[in-house]
Amino acid sequence: MMGIMEDLDRRIIELINERVRRYVDEMKRRGEGAADAFSPMDRVRVYEQIANYNGGPIASDALRKIYTEIISNALVQARPTRVAYLGPEGTFTQIALLEVFGESVEAIPQKTIPDVFLEVEMDKAPFGIVPVENSTEGAVTYTLDELLDTDLKIVCEKFLRISYCLVSLCPDIRGVKKLYVHPQAAAQCKSWIRKNLPGAEMHNVASNSLAAETASWDKNSAAISSEISARIYSLNVLDRNIEDSKNNYTRFLVLGKKDNPPTGNDKTSIVCAVKDKPGALYDLLRAFHEAGINMTKIESRPDKKSMWEYNFFIDFNGHTNDTVVRAAVDIMKQETLFFKILGSYPAAN
Repeated sequence: MMGIMEDLDRRIIELINERVRRYVDEMKRRGEGAADAFSPMDRVRVYEQIANYNGGPIASDALRKIYTEIISNALVQARPTRVAYLGPEGTFTQIALLEVFGESVEAIPQKTIPDVFLEVEMDKAPFGIVPVENSTEGAVTYTLDELLDTDLKIVCEKFLRISYCLVSLCPDIRGVKKLYVHPQAAAQCKSWIRKNLPGAEMHNVASNSLAAETASWDKNSAAISSEISARIYSLNVLDRNIEDSKNNYTRFLVLGKKDNPPTGNDKTSIVCAVKDKPGALYDLLRAFHEAGINMTKIESRPDKKSMWEYNFFIDFNGHTNDTVVRAAVDIMKQETLFFKILGSYPAAN
């Protein structure tokens, strides 16, 4: 039996290495940079093939994670790849980065969302990843404000289920006297905190990762953070999944400088400002209805240059290369004072 398993392992390793070699050779033949080597469309195709080829018993999601790491390693062998993200290390943005790009890329933490944009704009990294909205707390306004002014494109999106842990040096929750927590995490775990740590001294911090780091200095302290932060700072996980809503997701955007070709299952994001006239927003949205295009999101943000004026961020199904989308975009441009396409990209499943 062991001989059969060893032979299977040897063949699997040989095939994986052969796949990586062929990918690297092709990228070098094309002479493409890191921004070209990472292709969301190719990823979609590979993941679809995995699901189609897989006959079990291993789950397709598990195979997808394995292939993400294989592709990640091939990517950096072909072209060393840096990805800027909202840090510090241990944030949910880093977790989203790892799920999109794998662990082989060089992850570059940034202090603020504008810093992530700047890193990509100045060509210090071909990609950046930032949060844009949470299913319970709403839009990340810093990201929307940066999207308004940047020339970067949305390359792809990632939905990540947000699951919080209570982490501490203390081995037992009964020993916790202080709780370090980011205000958003506190809002998302308030029922659990009220029930399980009613007497704990609360301290707000700037990030979930900083909460874990601060708790690592005091054995009577705990933090609400991610499980990856517990590993980074050598903390015990006292409880898992302590968020009040189990349908707690954050949407992340990967930013770059390249446009994506259509995949057949795409989403487009735009931002615009409507004319100051009765029914202006209705006239804009009517273009979606008449073209049969499904609008998936609309979000307003105050225009910082004009008092009581607003910009509208809109997501809809389709790609700007689609004939029906192009026609609708032409109509919308006529109905707006300002119109900008933020990107067309594969819709996350």
